[in-house]
Amino acid sequence: MSDNKREQERNELYRTIWTLANELRGSVDGWDFKQYVLGILFYRYISENFTSYINKGEWDAGNNEFDYAKIDDDVAESIRDEMVQEKGFFIKPTELFNNLLLKIRKEDKEVKEKSEKNGKEIEISDLDENLNEKLQEIFKNIEASAIGSPSEENFKGLFDDIDVNSNKLGPTVIKRNKRLKRLITVIGDMDLGNYQDNSIDAFGDTYEYLMGMYASNAGKSGGEFFTPQEVSELLTKISLLDNNGKMKTEVNKVYDPAVGSGSLLLKFAKILGKDNVRNGFFGQEINITTYNLCRINMFLHDIDYDKFNIANEDTLTKPQHWDEEPFEAIVSNPPYSTKWKGSDDPLLINDPRFSPAGILAPKSYADMAFIMHALSWLATSGVAAIVCFPGIFYRGGAEQKIRKYLIENNYIDCIIQLPSNLFFGTSIATCIMVLKKSKTSNDVLFIDASAECVKVTNNNKLTDKNIDNIMRLFTERQDMEYTAKVVPNSVIGENDFNLSVSTYVEKKDTREKVDIGELNRKIAQIVAREQVLREEIDKIIREIED
Repeated sequence: MSDNKREQERNELYRTIWTLANELRGSVDGWDFKQYVLGILFYRYISENFTSYINKGEWDAGNNEFDYAKIDDDVAESIRDEMVQEKGFFIKPTELFNNLLLKIRKEDKEVKEKSEKNGKEIEISDLDENLNEKLQEIFKNIEASAIGSPSEENFKGLFDDIDVNSNKLGPTVIKRNKRLKRLITVIGDMDLGNYQDNSIDAFGDTYEYLMGMYASNAGKSGGEFFTPQEVSELLTKISLLDNNGKMKTEVNKVYDPAVGSGSLLLKFAKILGKDNVRNGFFGQEINITTYNLCRINMFLHDIDYDKFNIANEDTLTKPQHWDEEPFEAIVSNPPYSTKWKGSDDPLLINDPRFSPAGILAPKSYADMAFIMHALSWLATSGVAAIVCFPGIFYRGGAEQKIRKYLIENNYIDCIIQLPSNLFFGTSIATCIMVLKKSKTSNDVLFIDASAECVKVTNNNKLTDKNIDNIMRLFTERQDMEYTAKVVPNSVIGENDFNLSVSTYVEKKDTREKVDIGELNRKIAQIVAREQVLREEIDKIIREIED
């Protein structure tokens, strides 16, 4: 299929999502309502994924008439244990999304026919009264199906944020259920095709579009965990380059210590193909709601339960992947200048992640703690690309001492100044720090990419061309006037280990040059003209007085 056809499909999908969000949002704030939209979308996805998997097995065996959605629950129970081991979960046929959707449509049709026959309106159906209870039971059953299996942690609490009894959906049970019915119907009408046969990643694209749409309208609450897709792509491509500037075609494991919604990890699946991330996707997230969204995102991008491990804890004080490190590729957009325990916890200074620097990041600014954590868990041949708040590159105190440690041990490979207004919820011009443990030169490449963007509505955006330009500068690693500078570590030390790009890459003077001689001549002409005007005015006044 052509790129134009794919783009048409994607744009049509986005228009449907936009209509859905605006139609159903109502009294529910868009940022809260995303959980319902994404939750029902996820329910549809795993229902279709599960059904397709079973049907394919039967069809391959010659049973071409088989349809899992149409068999009895009692018959389906015979394969429960097998499916939990293979897929990580189990859904009874009657609890599949499409069967619930068919029931909603059937009841609505019956209500309409009875209304027309009796000449009066019949306001409610069975699901108008109990859909919320039905959904709650289905979600509980899906999660419970994984208990005691290797996939238990990946499904535990996955639907917790979809509160089908919330007053945000409506003041009464019937009004809440009518909105849930409409939500299920609209998502059921979305042309997502067969998830395996789509020319676009329909479920994944839907998720990313919704998250971007909601994040852009949610200020800091949305942007704090959502990294724009083009920034994710840049970070991923940087982390995949070897020391010869060649793009790797596979990696062992990828990791994000502040994983958010998981968009950074999933870029590896898009660029390399999920099977070329051989041992899986790993991340940690402190916020429970965002943690749930991340796991949902993994499933919606067809990452099986045994290929990802997302943990819910504080990465800096309770890291959950000691048994999995080191990682060949680390990417992250950690929270800017967040607080952490730091020196209040006497054990942290002896933590092997932080102790090499001899000092902890300030309690009010945990940025350097995330960097030290990433460095510690980075494989010898690996690359870490981390989005950073610019203040950590020039502030004194503990942060300066940590920069000193990083430079003197030759761990910093590159600092890239990004354009402002790239991220939702902040206009700050952030930077990317690239870390390596096996550098071949004792210097740092500084790149000023602040102009590499286009303006889209209220934000700036990296285009494919912008990303290509930055990658070219990164791989060529040469001085370029006003754009890039390779600086020896010794020179950085002479500058008090300041890592600000502006310290080393001169800004181009775009001011218009002024010819002083020409300017003086124009001023003299203006003064002379002013004198002539004054004499003429004085002459007119004298004539009037006479």
